[in-house]
Amino acid sequence: MLKDFSVKDVLRVPEGGEVELLGWVRNKRAHGGLIFIDLRDGTGVIQVAVKRGQLPDECFRAAEELRRESAIKVRGIVTRDPRAPNGVEIRCRDLKVISQSMDDYPIKRGIKVKFILDNRHLHIRSPRVSAIMKIRAALLDAARKWFQEHGFIEIHCPSFITAAVEGGATLFKVDYFGRDVYLTQSSQFYQEAAIYSLERVYSIQPSFRAELSRTRRHLTEFWHLEAEIAYAELEDLLKIIEELFYAMVLGVTESAHGELELLKVKVNPDVAKPPYPRIRYSEALEILRGKGFKIEWGEDLGADEERELSKDFEKPFFVTHWPREAKAFYHMPDPSDPSVCRNADLLTPGGFGEVIGGGQRIHDYNQLLERIREEGLNPEDYKWYLDLRRFGTIPHSGFGLGVERMLWWLLKLEHIRDACLFPRTPARVYP
Repeated sequence: MLKDFSVKDVLRVPEGGEVELLGWVRNKRAHGGLIFIDLRDGTGVIQVAVKRGQLPDECFRAAEELRRESAIKVRGIVTRDPRAPNGVEIRCRDLKVISQSMDDYPIKRGIKVKFILDNRHLHIRSPRVSAIMKIRAALLDAARKWFQEHGFIEIHCPSFITAAVEGGATLFKVDYFGRDVYLTQSSQFYQEAAIYSLERVYSIQPSFRAELSRTRRHLTEFWHLEAEIAYAELEDLLKIIEELFYAMVLGVTESAHGELELLKVKVNPDVAKPPYPRIRYSEALEILRGKGFKIEWGEDLGADEERELSKDFEKPFFVTHWPREAKAFYHMPDPSDPSVCRNADLLTPGGFGEVIGGGQRIHDYNQLLERIREEGLNPEDYKWYLDLRRFGTIPHSGFGLGVERMLWWLLKLEHIRDACLFPRTPARVYP
């Protein structure tokens, strides 16, 4: 029963052509001797008209008994009809039930969000979720294409780690055959090891943060697009981020027209066209204090601060030169002002906040060892990471992009959990 014809293919069939389709019953409407079925497959939805007398009686009776999400096979004639979705209808000549739904399908309009999330395994069948996932795939396709065109190699890094990358407070502990290890917060350290043979690398894989933040922009498991570049300093890194980010937005607008239309979302790629504005952390503090925020030097920016700050910009913008105490130990202090680091966050406009974080890494052995000790960490836990500075160390930089964060901004979704198939939050790990 390997399927070789889909809903999207029907739209290219001349009127009067005969087609055979496999799919699921999205909706059904009965009008006496005429039944309309919205047939759904992985490429779209099409209307099937089942009229008594135009197909065997047993097929019409089967159509009458169909429940939503039953799997069926239909054969019929393609007809152009302006009243039908997409302007195309299939006049059914034969219908076979592959699998009848055992109960009434529970996902309906107006049901509560909690019920939808409890039944996410069913809810993902909706055209809206399908469209979001296709756009997500287009976003990552565009990223991979850009990386390949610019000499990057895709690598895959461990998910079990032995020491914190982004701070011990957000580590998920795992019993690893009687030994305590953790789920990775980032692939960065392993990417840094890889650049000494591959020079430019990237990975797209999950990261885990044990944050109890219950906001519209936080997940405990998220997909992380990360890259590390040999011989790159901060200015080089910011240009790479700009070009990649723009290519990803442009890729979606070029390859996901139908999905954007279904979601009623308009994306103007010029919004992401480089160059991006840049402000220092100190300037961001002045702006926020002018808006009434009481924030001290060295404090990180929370969701409220990022949201308010990003309202002042019409395109993505960098906040650079963060204080040493606000970021992880591996960020390189600025030689002209060691109280700040050569790092940057990319924030998106419209109140959506940070999407990318990155910067230049410390490549000097003694300087890195000193920062590890300053943070109260055990150098033995980072012995292999320190080794990278002992043998042919070089300047290098990297960044991490939150895939769901970017999709949340790009599509202006209500909640970041809408940007992934099965969201994981502090309150949800099922289904």
